[in-house]
Amino acid sequence: MSTVRLTAAQATVRWLAAQHVELDGARAPFFAGVWAIFGHGNVGGLGEALYAARDALPTYRAHNEQAMAHAAIAYARQLRRRRAMVCTSSIGPGATNMVTAAALAHANRLPVLFLPGDVFADRGPDPVLQQIEDFADGSVSANDCFRPVSRYFDRITRPEQLLVALPRAMATLTDPAACGPVTLAFCQDVQAEAHDWPAAFFGERLWRARRPPPEPAAIDELADRLRTARAPLIVAGGGVRYAGAEAALADFAAARRLPVCETQAGKGALAWDHPNALGAVGVTGSSAANAAAAEADLVIAIGARLQDFTTGSRALFANPDRTLVQVNVQPYDAHKHGSVPVVGDAGAVIEALDAALAGWRAPADWLDQGRARAAAWNRDVNAATASTDAACPSDAQVIGAVQRSVGDGAVVVGAAGGLPGELHKLWRTRRPGGYHVEYGYSCMGYEIAGGLGVKLAEPDREVVIMVGDGSYLMMNSEIATAAMLGLKLTIVVLDNHGFGCIDRLQRGMGGPGFNNLLADARRAAAPAIDFAAHAASLGARAEKVSGIKALEAALRRAMASEGVGVVVIETDPAIATEAGGAWWDVPAAAVSMRSEVEAARAVYDVARRNQRLGN
Repeated sequence: MSTVRLTAAQATVRWLAAQHVELDGARAPFFAGVWAIFGHGNVGGLGEALYAARDALPTYRAHNEQAMAHAAIAYARQLRRRRAMVCTSSIGPGATNMVTAAALAHANRLPVLFLPGDVFADRGPDPVLQQIEDFADGSVSANDCFRPVSRYFDRITRPEQLLVALPRAMATLTDPAACGPVTLAFCQDVQAEAHDWPAAFFGERLWRARRPPPEPAAIDELADRLRTARAPLIVAGGGVRYAGAEAALADFAAARRLPVCETQAGKGALAWDHPNALGAVGVTGSSAANAAAAEADLVIAIGARLQDFTTGSRALFANPDRTLVQVNVQPYDAHKHGSVPVVGDAGAVIEALDAALAGWRAPADWLDQGRARAAAWNRDVNAATASTDAACPSDAQVIGAVQRSVGDGAVVVGAAGGLPGELHKLWRTRRPGGYHVEYGYSCMGYEIAGGLGVKLAEPDREVVIMVGDGSYLMMNSEIATAAMLGLKLTIVVLDNHGFGCIDRLQRGMGGPGFNNLLADARRAAAPAIDFAAHAASLGARAEKVSGIKALEAALRRAMASEGVGVVVIETDPAIATEAGGAWWDVPAAAVSMRSEVEAARAVYDVARRNQRLGN
């Protein structure tokens, strides 16, 4: 058997570079590159190996480990999980900084490979710098934090373990059902250890996307349910996008006269003006979609996790006679909420169901009612996003200005706080991939790093990041990375002087303003933060504007320029779009000295009776 002598790190890098996938009919490397922040736990092993392979597997330098992982995750999501990136850090804080991002990828079912440095396998210098010591378990390291937020986890304590671990990692990253983050905690002495590897191990391999078909009996049963339904509704989730089934869904909905609403991850599965589109569903949903959800007697969720924002904490699908069907490639999701499961690829299920329903169409009056509601909703959107002369506009009015300033091909990026709710309701997506809002884990700080990943994935599309001042302050360092890489990003910072979304929630539950807005926080003086100056110091062209007209002018300048452009505008923290929305289960305190809290609890207790727990 022919062998080649390499360090474990060199073997890892060579193997990763040899993995390929089919992408739009062409062959492409599955791993687009490696995000790396080096330290003593990975610089001598993986750092040395990556330098030698820097042409075959590019290495990108970031400024924050969590942020670089967000960029990697956003890259994979934008490309519908068909390609991915690698993240490596040193042992200790560099590794644990990535755990939040691993949780985000886990919640969103997105592929990313983590290669954190780890303790010495031979335990010679034990305890090594940054090692976590467990008094009762000598095998523990900080990287054990990755276990619950990884789809596959392994600790590499011998070089030859990689012969098994790497193919298992790749199988997980490319599996439509098991897809998610993989962590190979890489002992730092093992990274640099030499081994004689089978040469055949490094041969190029092509991984083809699987499209698991549904069971024919499940399709027949679902077709029968549709034929007898008076008010059927499709809920499109992220699985539609990951299956590349947007066109199939649009044609199916039109041919079968079925109304469609969308989750956060599924937004953009239909163009916003498709005749059957009802818009967003759930807590942050449109009035049209939510009215249909409450009345539907058959709800078919395609590629959705059905988390609480989608289901209105299990109170939204209120028809007592309704049946819930879950179409999902992952059986865990397909069986949620007492649903009728249909396990299979979203596109394959749609194709099979369309064939089984030849000649059938849903009742015309049901779709006509949905279209009337959608028309009314679109009038509400126009009103909420219209221009204003107010010096301190609402988030919705800023969204309207951004929408008017970018083309149909632009990608809007956001995450956490009030903006995802407003964007889910109000942003009008015409092209697939035009809406990239992280709400599976609702992670503040994702926005700018995520936008960086989106731009790397689709360099020819305009990327517009909308971020609140709270998220900006949490994580902004990748402005410098984007500037260093010469990438064009447009970042709109909405400054409402604190955490406005949670302030509104707090007040809605009867509480006083407390510790959310800067004005209500313990302080010696009100902080005066110059976001434009800060962004400029990181390499951006930045300006602060007042009012919508000035914002639109600034956005035109940003669209016409290269590099990173940042526009800062103050917004009103108290205003949110009143139209649409649904109940969300957030408990008010059962006992309080405030009568307002007790009143909120009484309302909560009544609302909770509408939940359908167990089904």
